Amino acid sequence: MSHSGNWEVVIGLEVHVQLATESKIFSGTSTRTGDEPNRHASLIDLGMPGTLPVVNKEAIRNAIRFGLAVNADIARRSVFERKNYFYPDLPKGYQTTQLAEPIVGAGEVEVQLENGDKKVVRIHHAHLEEDAGKSLHEDFHGQTGIDLNRAGTPLIEIVSEPDMSGAEDAVAFARKLHSIVTSLGICDGDMSQGNMRFDVNISVRRPGEPLGTRTETKNLNSFRFMEKAIALEVARQIDVLEDGGEIVQETRLYNGETNTARSMRTKEDANDYRYFPCPDLLPVMVSEEEIQTLRDELPELPDARKARYIEQYQLSAYDADLLSGSIATARYFETAAEHGGDAKLAANWVMGELAAKLNAEDKDISDSPVSAEHLGELIQRLKDGTISSKIAKQVFEACWNGEGSPDRIIEAQGLKQMSDSGELEKIVDQVIADSPAQVEDYRNADDAKRKKKIGFFVGQVMKATQGKANPQQVNQLLQQKL
Repeated sequence: MSHSGNWEVVIGLEVHVQLATESKIFSGTSTRTGDEPNRHASLIDLGMPGTLPVVNKEAIRNAIRFGLAVNADIARRSVFERKNYFYPDLPKGYQTTQLAEPIVGAGEVEVQLENGDKKVVRIHHAHLEEDAGKSLHEDFHGQTGIDLNRAGTPLIEIVSEPDMSGAEDAVAFARKLHSIVTSLGICDGDMSQGNMRFDVNISVRRPGEPLGTRTETKNLNSFRFMEKAIALEVARQIDVLEDGGEIVQETRLYNGETNTARSMRTKEDANDYRYFPCPDLLPVMVSEEEIQTLRDELPELPDARKARYIEQYQLSAYDADLLSGSIATARYFETAAEHGGDAKLAANWVMGELAAKLNAEDKDISDSPVSAEHLGELIQRLKDGTISSKIAKQVFEACWNGEGSPDRIIEAQGLKQMSDSGELEKIVDQVIADSPAQVEDYRNADDAKRKKKIGFFVGQVMKATQGKANPQQVNQLLQQKL
């Protein structure tokens, strides 16, 4: 347990994952996004009398794929139920979901923390359900518009045990789940569109005491917001308890723009929803053969990819962990390494220069202006001595700004590294002639200090050649001359 003063923090997550199926969970309506409101809302999605839902088989398969990936129990028989509540964007007045007999049972996920420690987070279960529609407030001047395009979109809700003891644990677990579902291809993981969102259950207690009353902060759609929301809620609960107050079990909403949270409603229990088995849907029966087929077809998962990177590319465990976590990053890195012919250099550029630019401009790696192939080309030019590492950063910047491929930029801007030994020798001679005091200082120094002092001369040569000199050649020439 982590401690905030003399308090322990206990956290559990409920994660909604939108499944990447072509059609909705109980109708043949498209799940395509971005179209005009209510374009994809069928009579079945609206629960109109006389309509009958039919379960989307691919949604079932996707749920099983997730269960297999987290070593969970797969239910051979699962049941859909109706969860009754009123909400404007839930036109049926109930949500078709699973409660007593979910498709995925107990499983577990191992996460790695920043200090290198590993932690196992248990998964209580994961169940299939349909999404609600969307309420739109901003365009209607005091009124609310309802868009039902999302109503009926298939979700799995992953419910963890309360095994996390701070924001770092929770974010590591959320990232690992994101990595798993995107590696499986069952979700695109686009949190900005709500395709993966997190509800965080938080309580605090004195060491050794029973679990405290929990609150639920709903619909967090970024790892950064999750971290901030947890810090805010932990501090609030501790303040309330230390002032002699009591924590109310409630649902809360977090505003990432203002870093504030507010109460939404007091928390309902299961009996408030009057669950009962859905009379329109038969139990879902899954055979051993179907489960085994899906197990055999599983793609490479993050842990296996990490192990392969360590073995195949000789990367450190830390680098391999960073590069294997996101399927988009992994694909980018592998392509850059293949085109560049140097996995370590590719890893350094992806985690260094590229990551810095993506973070600065709040871009995802899939939206990088520099393609993996172009980064590989840049690495090739570094390896074959066409450009220096300093010039490589200049070429990368130009490539990022859309000025063409690395080869084209190098040619157009005359950035090829100067490797003409005769020309370089003249410049080295001039730098030495212009620096008598530094030459004397260098010659009077011992070997250990000379390694540092030669840096002055290298800098002067690089300055005189506008960074185009080959650093290795410059070093060799300077050592000979000095």
